[in-house]
Amino acid sequence: MNAPWRASVLGSQLAELLRRPARSLTTGLSVLVAAFVVFATVMAQQITTNTTLDRFRGTPEAVSLVATADASDISVGALRQIRALPGVAEAVGRVDSGAPIAGPSEHWLELHSDPGTGPLSQVRLVEGDYPDRAGEVAVNRRAAEELELAPGARTTLLVPDPENAEKTVKVAVTVTGVVKSTATAEQQSGGYTTDAHIGRLAHLPGYEHVDIRAKDGVPTDELSQQVRGVLDGASLASGSAVRAQEEREILGGDLREIFVLISVFLAVAVGAAALVATSTFRIVFAQRLRQLALLRAIGAPQSRLVTALAVEGALVGAVAGSLGVSAALGGGHLAPLVARWAGQELSAPGFPVTYAVLVVVGTMLLTVGAVLAPAMSAARVSPLQALRAAGTVTGERGIGPARLITGIAFAAMAVWLAAQPGQDGDRDFAMMATVASAGLAFLALIALGPLLVRPVLAVAGWPLRRLGTTGRLAVGGVGGTPRRAAAVSVVVALGVALVSGALVCVACLGGYMERTDAVEAPADFRVAAGSAGLDSTVVRQFAASPQLTHVTAYRTHQVAVSGAEFEVSDLDPGALPTGKDIATATGSLADLGPGRAVVASRMAERLGLTAGDTFTLPSPRGGVELTVAATLPGQGLLLADVLVVPADLDRLGAARNASGVIADADGDRAEAQRALESLIREQLPDRDDIGISVLAQTRDSGRETVRMMGTIALGLVALTVLIAVVGVTATTSLTAIERTREFGLLRALGLGGGALRRTVTMEAGLYGVLGGVLGLALGVPYAWLLIRTVVTGAPLRLPGAQLLLVFIGLAVLTALAGLLPARRATRVTPMTALGDAE
Repeated sequence: MNAPWRASVLGSQLAELLRRPARSLTTGLSVLVAAFVVFATVMAQQITTNTTLDRFRGTPEAVSLVATADASDISVGALRQIRALPGVAEAVGRVDSGAPIAGPSEHWLELHSDPGTGPLSQVRLVEGDYPDRAGEVAVNRRAAEELELAPGARTTLLVPDPENAEKTVKVAVTVTGVVKSTATAEQQSGGYTTDAHIGRLAHLPGYEHVDIRAKDGVPTDELSQQVRGVLDGASLASGSAVRAQEEREILGGDLREIFVLISVFLAVAVGAAALVATSTFRIVFAQRLRQLALLRAIGAPQSRLVTALAVEGALVGAVAGSLGVSAALGGGHLAPLVARWAGQELSAPGFPVTYAVLVVVGTMLLTVGAVLAPAMSAARVSPLQALRAAGTVTGERGIGPARLITGIAFAAMAVWLAAQPGQDGDRDFAMMATVASAGLAFLALIALGPLLVRPVLAVAGWPLRRLGTTGRLAVGGVGGTPRRAAAVSVVVALGVALVSGALVCVACLGGYMERTDAVEAPADFRVAAGSAGLDSTVVRQFAASPQLTHVTAYRTHQVAVSGAEFEVSDLDPGALPTGKDIATATGSLADLGPGRAVVASRMAERLGLTAGDTFTLPSPRGGVELTVAATLPGQGLLLADVLVVPADLDRLGAARNASGVIADADGDRAEAQRALESLIREQLPDRDDIGISVLAQTRDSGRETVRMMGTIALGLVALTVLIAVVGVTATTSLTAIERTREFGLLRALGLGGGALRRTVTMEAGLYGVLGGVLGLALGVPYAWLLIRTVVTGAPLRLPGAQLLLVFIGLAVLTALAGLLPARRATRVTPMTALGDAE
């Protein structure tokens, strides 16, 4: 008896699946997006891995053997003998050195040996010629831009004197060309020449290692034996082993952590897809209650119904997963071609068949899991439901006692965990507690969501009710099915919480960077003088330069207190544009004045000082007593431990000349830097101890890192938003099918097609409004808790305009997602109200 029932029940459900494929496609759309996102990430990881290896790997594929001398560098004569070996096709001596460029700026040129052409070359010539004689170098693109070194330019390097290592000699070099080097080398200004000339250029005795390419057919073992005859005791490693080690080093650390972070966001996106799929399957099964009730009425067992519905879900998952994987596979192989057209270089991915199968199987399991709860609920339908209309059986409004208690328990645990960071000094524990609390809060939102729909709608739906009949119908349509509204809005809330949390974190980190830069990089440039300092005439010349602004001189003086050396400075924070961004731990910077000092954390902690305390600094005439005007939570301005006014620094016995000058660029920074270097050459022609530091580069680098982190985070959380919008589209589409008779009745009562379209569109937008309110309530506070845990000194920054834009954008986006279902609703005729909804 079981086999016929199994066949008949399963056959009826599969027939229903084939009869209405559009409904099944709508149901599986969120799962398809999830499969696409997951496999697209696999493809992105392969592209990133291959591109990173191609850009950063330092050992070319043609290298068969790498020889490294243990005791000292490999000599020029030994390299000549290696090249003469019968199994060697080519050998290149490698050495990495560097030298400062003569001049006032602190510019450094890394020096590398490379053949410039051939299979063992690590560089590619992009302009000019590669050097072929002593005194010539080719530079990488960074050096060409930063140091303004074009082919034909001449510059001077300061290299160690071979006769006296403590002295340097000037070596004039001519730039012959510009090359593209590996990404690692491009991070610094670099110069290249052949191994035959690198020794004379940098005064080096030999090579750090030798890359060797074997002749065709010569095995690595035989090549090693030949090389050992020349380099007795040298370390030899096959090229494949060296490349494998480089791969482990390159792909470890930050890159691996990035993909771990991406996997966390993927898990969140997959969870969102599961929530959407569960909601849509619940709607589909509710629409088929009469059919399921008829099967129950003729004796179909409940277990067979659950099995049949689960098989239906598995088929939907298999089709959706296959389509998602196929789309991601095509996009992955298309990406390098598009990048090449855009002027970028990306390496091609492979064909990860195993991952493709795993994603499809995982998608099937996901849909089966999403089906189970709605299927078991639908299978419990009473046979009497066959006598009722489908539209009358889907109005579940409340939640059961078990769900209510579970939701309250989750909320209570979330509150308890959120309080732990303030009680425990362990930062890692506090961070995990905050993340766990956020997860529990979201579970509480899932459980208690139906109870929150109506209170939120009472406020958020107020403007819509003022729009007339369509607004009231939209609010009533969403509020009339709170469980469905909560199921969809919770997914939207997850996306909003992640987006708003990312925006708040970026804003807070940006504020923290501003505070840090205000003390570590308070200006674009810093001119540091030696022991003689800078006299007032030179400082006035700096101030008179039209390319510079906010020129501020300062003096420093070293003092010893309690067995430690501290630096005292008279740099006035009030004279700096960034002074307003300096945060204090106690006191106020405005109280800095005669007899009063600002103390940085290192000294404040060592001496136990806070605002209002007094302390004494040693001076040639005894001691200078100072009152603490303010203490800083971190370092002081330009690493100074104490800030005082110039008169108090005089009492401490400081020199009259300025120790340095800081200044901002008044316009183009590169022009300002050149003007500053020119002033130093003109005013101080014989001063080699003057150095220019471009503080703006460090400042810009830190801020760019924060912006990049924010962009990556927003890109990842956008996956959840995409799935949420797909969920709104699917839910609205299925709801439009379910409410066909209702729409027909509204048309019969005189509601026009345009008004009905606006009603359905407003309902879809209300899902975004509900999700936006709940998401902001969840995301903003937890982002602040997380930032305060990770970066204690970060200020609270709420990007109000961006948060409002996210809220409005989600409402508009979800409203747009309802346009197609709205068009379907307008095709319903008044006669439909007299027919059957199915």
